[in-house]
Amino acid sequence: MASVLATTHPTDTVYGEVGDATVPLRFSSTSEEYGVLRERAAVIDLGGHGLIEITGPAAVDFAQRLLARDVEYLTSDRCMMSLVLDEDGQVVDQVVAFGREDGLLLESSCGAGARLLAHLRAHQEDGVEITDRSGDLTVIGLEGPYAWGVVGRLIDAELASLPFESVAEATWDGVEIVFARTGLTGEYGYQMIVPIEAAAALWTGALEHASPAGLEALELAMLEVRQPIPRHEATPGATVIEIGANWLVDITKDDFVGKDAVVEAFEGGGGRRTVGFTGCAGVPAPGTRVQAGGQDVGEIVHAVHSVGLDATLGLARVDADLAAAGLDLTVGGLSVTTLTSPYIVPKSWSIPII
Repeated sequence: MASVLATTHPTDTVYGEVGDATVPLRFSSTSEEYGVLRERAAVIDLGGHGLIEITGPAAVDFAQRLLARDVEYLTSDRCMMSLVLDEDGQVVDQVVAFGREDGLLLESSCGAGARLLAHLRAHQEDGVEITDRSGDLTVIGLEGPYAWGVVGRLIDAELASLPFESVAEATWDGVEIVFARTGLTGEYGYQMIVPIEAAAALWTGALEHASPAGLEALELAMLEVRQPIPRHEATPGATVIEIGANWLVDITKDDFVGKDAVVEAFEGGGGRRTVGFTGCAGVPAPGTRVQAGGQDVGEIVHAVHSVGLDATLGLARVDADLAAAGLDLTVGGLSVTTLTSPYIVPKSWSIPII
C-alpha cells in the first residue's frame, strides 16, 4: 500500500517497505528531521496506518472481545491505545481505537493494517460489519514541542489544548476531519483523519507551518520515550509482559481474546523483561546475544543510533532480575549500561500551550 501523499512528496524522498505499506522513511536526513520533531514541529505522513471501521448492533461487544483494553464505554469524543492479541496472547497489532457514534474506528500500527483486518474478519460475528476505510481515509500527524501552534494556525487554536486522547469533529477548508490529541514521542502530538481526496491539500497546508519528518525520525523519538513499536518489539513467542506492554491490556475485563495466556504470564512470573540500554560502538543487530558476568542472559530486540544521546540506544530482552537501570552488560563483547525510561526528556514537558 503506497502512501496517498506520495505524489505530493519530493521526488528524492526515501521510501521503505514496512509490512503491507510503502512509507516515507526520510525526506532529508534523519538527524535533521529528528531535530525538527524535538525542537519545533513536524508533520508526519501516517498513511501506512490502516483504518478499519467496526459497525453494526454488536460492534461494541465485538470490539470489547477483540481489544485487550476496555472499550465498552469509549465515547465518540475519546480514543485509546490497545493491543489486539491472538488466542495464544501474541500481539497481532497495537491499535488506536476511536469511539464513534455507530461503533469504533481502529487505526493500525504502521504496515499492519492487512494483518489486523484479517484477524478481525476471522473473528467476525453476526451483527458486526467490518469495513476497511484505508481506501478513502488517511492519517496525518503533528508532533513536536510547538505542534500546538501549528494546530492553531492550521485549524483551530482551541483544538490544541484538548485533553490527551480526546477526539473532536473539525472542519478544515470545508472538509470534515476527525481530530485527536494523541502523541507518540512524548512531545505534543495530534492526528488528523482526513478523506483521501483532501489529504494532499491538508499536508501542503501543514507544511506552511511545520517541516516533514519520516518514519526513521518518528520511531527514534518513540524509542527514546519507550513508546512501544510493535514491529520491532513483538517478537515471536514473547509475552505481553516480556515486551513491556502490560499497560496496553486490562486483565480485569471479563474476557478478551488472548486473556487466558496473558493471565498465565502474569501469574507465572519469571521469564524475561525488556530494558533500555546505551553504549557500545555501532548498532547491534536484533538477536545479538547479551551477557552478564560471562553468562548468556538475553538478546538485543532493537537498537538505533540516538541523535539526542549521540550514542547507541536500544532495547534488550534479558532475565527478569537484570531488567533494572544502571547495570553493566556486554553486547557482542562491548559494554553497555541499562537505562530507565524516558531516555530523553521531551522538550514539551517544559513548554506550556499558550
